[in-house]
Amino acid sequence: MKTARVAPWVVAGVLAALPIFGDAPRAQEPAAQPPATQAPAGDVPNPTFRTSVNLVSSDVIVRNRRGQFQADLTKDDFEVFEDGVQQAITSFTLVHGGRVYQTQTVAAAPVREGIILPPSRPVNDAAGRIIIFVIDDLHLDFRDTHRVRRLFRDMAKELVHEGDLFGIVSTGTSSIAIDLTYDLARMEEAANRITGGGLKPSEIIQQSATGETPQEVMHRANVAFETVYEMLTNLQQTQHRRKAVVLISNGYDFDPFASSRAGTADNVFLNNRNVNPNDPSNAMFNQGSQFNDAELSMRLAELTRQANRTNATFYTFDPRGLVAGGDIDEPVDPVEWESHLRKSQDSLRVLAELTGGIAVVNTNDHTKAMRRIDAETSDYYVLGYYSTNPDPTQRRRVIEIKLKKKDPEGNNLEVMYRREYTLKPVATQPKPR
Repeated sequence: MKTARVAPWVVAGVLAALPIFGDAPRAQEPAAQPPATQAPAGDVPNPTFRTSVNLVSSDVIVRNRRGQFQADLTKDDFEVFEDGVQQAITSFTLVHGGRVYQTQTVAAAPVREGIILPPSRPVNDAAGRIIIFVIDDLHLDFRDTHRVRRLFRDMAKELVHEGDLFGIVSTGTSSIAIDLTYDLARMEEAANRITGGGLKPSEIIQQSATGETPQEVMHRANVAFETVYEMLTNLQQTQHRRKAVVLISNGYDFDPFASSRAGTADNVFLNNRNVNPNDPSNAMFNQGSQFNDAELSMRLAELTRQANRTNATFYTFDPRGLVAGGDIDEPVDPVEWESHLRKSQDSLRVLAELTGGIAVVNTNDHTKAMRRIDAETSDYYVLGYYSTNPDPTQRRRVIEIKLKKKDPEGNNLEVMYRREYTLKPVATQPKPR
């Protein structure tokens, strides 16, 4: 799988609004209240100060020097610290090969309204994964429909196994909305309905009469982001299970083919002429481009924050594979096409990397990537604790997980987990008039 660095504009914009995470997995923090203690009879009760306590769930992957998952650990082998304060582990789950083999739960999760789960499975069911497939057909080329369908069928073989709970949703005209289910036949049903409906470069350029980003481009991006955000919000109610979001999309660019839209592509790109930075029109042009890039970074940061709160991981796929260049029937300068391709693929990399996932872009070896994703989502521990952070007003929380145990040869084990998470802002009540 070919790797590439994310463009500086993306990293600078997203990290300005989002904490940096270490290797792999995830944290969530739906609000909950621990059981209250009562004073003995006859004693004068001490004053009680109640604060909001967060139930934090973090996936942890432990591997030995040979890269093999260490599946013989117990709750007592882990130590969890938040902002330097040690936390008491209240729940502990081992998932190996996608199956739950060990569960220790001290605090029961509260019953909430939210995502609707299917009817209860038999007692011996030990499914450990939830996989949500998001088919962003608003950002998939119609001519790639056959390729996307083939990719989706490969995912059904490589990623979804018996006992996995999965759901499928599309953002556009494919009109796919399959609630969480165990029925593998629904994957083939969805594959037959996938149809790309993305805008062509020529359509984007023709819709921009004033040189600004066409409203249709922004509308499609907003629909896609809001669909994913709402799905993540519903998933937040489900705890102690690994949640993977597989996003199939060509990526996002809020300022596509800017020079062609402004009618300056021939001067700037085709003839390789230098642009005068002192020209006021050029300054306004560059300022608009920077504003669009910053807005895209903010939207990506919003999605990754919500995914981290939900304890979900993005795995992004660009079905175009290894892209050599633009279509010959599209009147777009090659330099502009490369810039658009880089930005759109970088947006997929950001969603994956800042949630501990993998971006499968600019490669034709999708099967190898899917097998890696399957391994990462099949072997892990889930540690849960009620946060006792001494500063309840601090939204950004730093997590440190230590392992007491070593391998039989006395070597340290590799521990991968999420290093930070961010609390969701509390809605304020409007002041009475």
